Amino acid sequence: MHRKAHRGLAIASTIALLVTAAGCSGDDGPGSGGAAVPGVTDTEIVVGTHMPLTGPASAGYSKIAPATKAYFDYVNANGGVHGRKITYKIMDDGYNPANTQQVVRQLVLQDKVFAVLNGLGTPTHTGVLDFLKSNRVPDLFVASGSRSWDQPDKYPGTFGFNPDYTVEGKILANYAKANLAGQKVCFLGQDDDFGRDSLAGVEIVLGPGAVAVKQTYVTSNTNVAPQIGAFKAAGCKVVVLATVPGFTALSIGTAARLGFKAQWLVSNVGADHPTLAKQLGAAAPILEGMVGTNYLPMQNDTANPWIQLFTRINKEHNGDAPFDGNTVYGMSVGYLFVQTLLAAGKDLTREKVLQAVQKGGFQGPGLVPLRFSATDHSGYGGQRLSRVSGGVQSYFGPAYETDEADGPVKEYTAAPAAPPANGVPTVS
Repeated sequence: MHRKAHRGLAIASTIALLVTAAGCSGDDGPGSGGAAVPGVTDTEIVVGTHMPLTGPASAGYSKIAPATKAYFDYVNANGGVHGRKITYKIMDDGYNPANTQQVVRQLVLQDKVFAVLNGLGTPTHTGVLDFLKSNRVPDLFVASGSRSWDQPDKYPGTFGFNPDYTVEGKILANYAKANLAGQKVCFLGQDDDFGRDSLAGVEIVLGPGAVAVKQTYVTSNTNVAPQIGAFKAAGCKVVVLATVPGFTALSIGTAARLGFKAQWLVSNVGADHPTLAKQLGAAAPILEGMVGTNYLPMQNDTANPWIQLFTRINKEHNGDAPFDGNTVYGMSVGYLFVQTLLAAGKDLTREKVLQAVQKGGFQGPGLVPLRFSATDHSGYGGQRLSRVSGGVQSYFGPAYETDEADGPVKEYTAAPAAPPANGVPTVS
């Protein structure tokens, strides 16, 4: 049985338990006569995150939280949310799970944050799921596509943001099947749920025996020559990469050094061209032809109204930092969180925020729909393919959506929503 088929009753009872526990803990709204909600006053909402500002995943990713904060600063300058300003506490965990546990404990126990927002990383965030659950802290829009975030029966307070990696693996494999048939396909993935879930998606579409060589890496070892050498020896023609940006650059750079040429199909996690080009420097032209995925407006699409909005906010509130896909991602997260706060209402509680996300219906910069519901806590439900041509990363073809099981990869044709005139969402 598909794992979502039996969720309804279990989820309802788990949410009820969570809500009851939250009520017993004094999680009452401002003005309700009970104890104050952690992180919430009449004038402020304090939320926190853990991010790799340093360490092996900092390339590109260190720009996400500052971009989210910039969007919050923009909203604050326009009156905040129901009169409250958002304070965003950004903690560096260096992409080290032990550090993640330490900084998240500080956010919850010392800083008393209302919620943890967009904590980044599969290996890092997995280690704090139970802690956040036991402390009844909303765990919103995790910056990872692991299917671990989509367990509403086990973790009713956790919601994803990224398309899950199995969905992404299916979309990349669907491209390979349609356009690169008969070519030997190989795979390199991070040695955790990121890599495993991505490979699962690839094999759903291509078949369990279709991936000729499967390799993994760990972020503590930057030598990927053995893995790339194995691909070269096997005569791989297509390589799917489930890699963070630094390891995308290492993999493609190592391949060039070893004289190995392949068609690279890269997870959205590690496919942002400006980030990779910065890593590779003068060798950036080796990215030519790379196929990636994304589900948000392309950072160089200056005609897109979301890019126009985010570029303006980046200049006004983010020191005009170099603008790339990580900037777009961070501001998109901020926009969704503000939508969620508005939907939760002025009498803000943790319970109401969870109910607002679960109710769903949010529209924003995404090219595909968000899947939030009582039985689905994953984020975006599809992606669009991109290609680097002439040193420029651009979309091609339609957007696609699919599930994490054996459902088809289908075109998604609905037009994206336009941003509100002043760039701040309103209560729908």
